[in-house]
Amino acid sequence: MFSTVQDLGRYGYGPLGVSPSGAADPIALRVGNLLVGNVESAAALEMTLLGGSFLFPDGGVVALAGSDFGPSIDGAPVPMWTACELRPGQTLRTGPTRSGARCYLCVRGGISVKLLLGSASTHILTGLGGFEGRPLKKNDVLQIGGATVTQPRTIRPEVLAQIAPRKILRATDGPQTDWFSPESVDRFYAGAYTVTEESNRMGLRLEGPALETPHSGHMISEGVSLGAIQVPAGGKPIILFVEQQTTGGYPKIANIISADLPSVGQLRPRDEVRFEHVRPEAARAAIREQETLLRALFA
Repeated sequence: MFSTVQDLGRYGYGPLGVSPSGAADPIALRVGNLLVGNVESAAALEMTLLGGSFLFPDGGVVALAGSDFGPSIDGAPVPMWTACELRPGQTLRTGPTRSGARCYLCVRGGISVKLLLGSASTHILTGLGGFEGRPLKKNDVLQIGGATVTQPRTIRPEVLAQIAPRKILRATDGPQTDWFSPESVDRFYAGAYTVTEESNRMGLRLEGPALETPHSGHMISEGVSLGAIQVPAGGKPIILFVEQQTTGGYPKIANIISADLPSVGQLRPRDEVRFEHVRPEAARAAIREQETLLRALFA
């Protein structure tokens, strides 16, 4: 089991060497929270590839959002993307993923943990934040928060389909795109890459067409952004993700646009991914369209 407490992350601390962490699929977390009546940034449980069993001694209202982990309450299947009520003493169970990488268990009132730098998110590599700075284990007891909530909501299915994860990720030029030969840039966008087993919340290593790396894949370290695609020596790209290092010394050929970062969070080992080059204007339009869709998501 690799389940952690996550919210929308802690931004603004890059100069101190602290990456944002937070939900790998923030769209799923936001929607799940709205389904149960929370503010969209409330802390929830992020489950990766495999779920677990969660006993609710006092009952509660929950929603499962993201990839389908086959949820059930006391053995009775329950739907994804729907607010469900548990009576006192009932158990919610989730199994292995049936689709993408991550599922979010959102609980009405949110998960109550001590905030670190204004966020409840677990930063695995440093052991900070969340519940004791680590993934959950058997017999852990989590408290449900007392946050102000509204009535649970219902999703419009036709809109939900429009925010489904993408397998063709849109990317803008990176800071060092012009260091790469035109042939390498063309090869990057024309090729298909596979997510390797050596991938985690810090970064996703890709296997596919090797790229010619300028300066043997090294450069003076500089700040790096969420979604940057760096190419170290050997030519195999790496997508920097929510627990990325805040500085890096590898040239960056591209950067995943903000609207497609949630799709990165749903990539599993052995999934295939491709890239599509877009200009900054298209990236801005995509995030505006995504936010418009989210506002139209609920009936």
